[in-house]
Amino acid sequence: MIGVPLPVSTSPILRRAGSKPVFSDQKVNEMKGGSIPMHGAAIMPSPVLLWRFKAGEHMGRYLKIYKQCAEVLLFLVWGISCCKIGWDSVMRMSADLRDLFLYEAFLYYNPLLLVTLMVWLWGVNLWVFAQSSVSYAKVFDLDHTHLTYREIWKCSTWMTIIVPTSMTAYLYLYSHGEVSLAASQPVMLYTVMLMLLVFPFDIFYLSSRYYLLRTLWRIILPLQAITFSDFFLADILTSMSKVLSDLERSVCRMVNRQVATIAWFEADSICGSHSLAIPLVLVFPYLCRFFQCLRQYKDTKEKTSFLNALKYSTAVPVIFLSALKYHVFPNKWTNFYRPLWLLSSVINSLYSFYWDIARDWDLSVFTRIFKFKNPHRCTSLLYGRIWVFYWVIGSNLILRCTWTYKLSAHLRHNYLTVFTITALEISRRFQWIFFRVENEWNKMTAKQSIELSTEDVPKEEDRLLGPASHSM
Repeated sequence: MIGVPLPVSTSPILRRAGSKPVFSDQKVNEMKGGSIPMHGAAIMPSPVLLWRFKAGEHMGRYLKIYKQCAEVLLFLVWGISCCKIGWDSVMRMSADLRDLFLYEAFLYYNPLLLVTLMVWLWGVNLWVFAQSSVSYAKVFDLDHTHLTYREIWKCSTWMTIIVPTSMTAYLYLYSHGEVSLAASQPVMLYTVMLMLLVFPFDIFYLSSRYYLLRTLWRIILPLQAITFSDFFLADILTSMSKVLSDLERSVCRMVNRQVATIAWFEADSICGSHSLAIPLVLVFPYLCRFFQCLRQYKDTKEKTSFLNALKYSTAVPVIFLSALKYHVFPNKWTNFYRPLWLLSSVINSLYSFYWDIARDWDLSVFTRIFKFKNPHRCTSLLYGRIWVFYWVIGSNLILRCTWTYKLSAHLRHNYLTVFTITALEISRRFQWIFFRVENEWNKMTAKQSIELSTEDVPKEEDRLLGPASHSM
């Protein structure tokens, strides 16, 4: 059966309204001779249609830019307003109470501010992984519903708005005599955060929230085989042990109704700075990581896991020797416990630094993570640059040493200094993530290559029996 050719787009009936068929000279001559062309000629869209399409494209682009500029402007107005209201509220306080007042406000809000910083930086990590050849979804064994860097940044943006707004309301209400309303601000904020984390309905990234909660449960009780996600999150928690300690003290004061009261002046109170719960919470992430390593050693019998457990155990004397300052005589602390604390601090810092460089990172492929799939300024700035090598190693050594300051309860009086050091430790962990995940991805791809190569090589019995098996 011979197919009948369909009319081509040059037909005045089938062509789009507002467009005109354009023919070459050959086509015109063929049509004049009475022959109908079998192949369609090129169609030139109407200039009006092209103009409308380009105008719509430009208009959409301009609207997107306008929306982004409006959002940035509103964000700046909000930030300036919070700073202005907070500053005026602090200046209303008497000079002798101002520092203690700021210390209490800082205790409630600095943990959530640092968590917000960590979420922002985690979004940057995911953005770099998405641009490079590292498949972080395979490394962490994530399904297709996992959060992308855009969704992580959306969460961090809301946290950036909500936490400082609550802090500003606390400062304003307290300085204007509304003590009960001021005390309710951190309580409501913590309650809302907890409810959003454990909310059982399928809103606000349910699968990702429950993935986080399941991983935290596996960290607390390492009764099963340890996955990469388990010890990766546990390592991050060791960098946020100060955050966890402040969260415990904040919740303790809320439960005991000490928010915005004179009870928080007393260092020896149940939630004071001399509480035994502080070193216990500080050491908890290190103990979790310690037991994870022991579990890995039990499963794999690898000596590396045992040595890694030894590394985490070196943080225990740093924390508890520091806490002894409040429970022993001053001369005994100065002459005996303080030198032991200094020695244990040096051992912990140097051991952790060595492990980062020699075990967690693969320096042979250093900065390959910044080789993006598409041309980008970050690639030209960071990929293959020797200064990145020296910067990461040098900053890691310095921040490993200063991190001991945070672990020591007797050095925590200057809250601004401790906040800065904790933020720097989170930044160190942020750059550690790049090379740790890249190293794990390289191990996975190398293992897959070896498995594929072994499958392609025929076995000895197959080579001997192969030809005979085809002859019947």
